[in-house]
Amino acid sequence: MKNFDLLVTEQMQTMEKLLYLQSELERCEEIEEELKSLQQETELESLQTEIAHMKKELREIHRVFECQTEEVIRSYQEVKVSV
Repeated sequence: MKNFDLLVTEQMQTMEKLLYLQSELERCEEIEEELKSLQQETELESLQTEIAHMKKELREIHRVFECQTEEVIRSYQEVKVSV
């Protein structure tokens, strides 16, 4: 059961990262729209690069979270079978 608890804790930490990054991405996208309306091309390009990086990082965190979910399920099933 200790392994299961550890896996769940790790998964919750990943979820926190995921939620933080999603909120930051949303904030940057709002700024992107403002810069577009102000036609601030230099700042816009820099922000768009940052947004692309965040989206890539978000995809990676999603992948990690999915793997962790599978591992948590396997661990839970092992605990359930051994009880």
